[in-house]
Amino acid sequence: MPQAYMTLKVLLPHKVFSEEQKVLRIVATTPQGAFGILPNRLDCVASLSAGILVVEVEGKEEAYIAVDEGVLVKTGAEVRISVRNAMSGMGLNELRIAVEEEFLQLDEQQQKLRSALTKMESGFVQRLVAFKQDASLS
Repeated sequence: MPQAYMTLKVLLPHKVFSEEQKVLRIVATTPQGAFGILPNRLDCVASLSAGILVVEVEGKEEAYIAVDEGVLVKTGAEVRISVRNAMSGMGLNELRIAVEEEFLQLDEQQQKLRSALTKMESGFVQRLVAFKQDASLS
């Protein structure tokens, strides 16, 4: 018999952000675009990008949760979403603005940090190679 509902947990590094029972539909955003999950979908794992998660629960209006990058795992009727940060309780427009200002800006900062670390690592490796060459000449 087909399953009619899913259970959704949105997990942050330090707590359970949200837990919903009787979930009928979930729409999530990946780097390749948005995709939907229904209760009878095959099990899957997806990398999520910063965006707005749409959750439809039986007997309630659609809920919107702004999420940062993370991972979605569906096994059977259980859906687990692990993200670095999440927000809810606002209108859709406010959540969209929050995603753009909070999560995407953080991604830019992280890219700059990664770039700086890559340059430092590259410089360190070059100095190490030069030191090894100098040591072998002696």
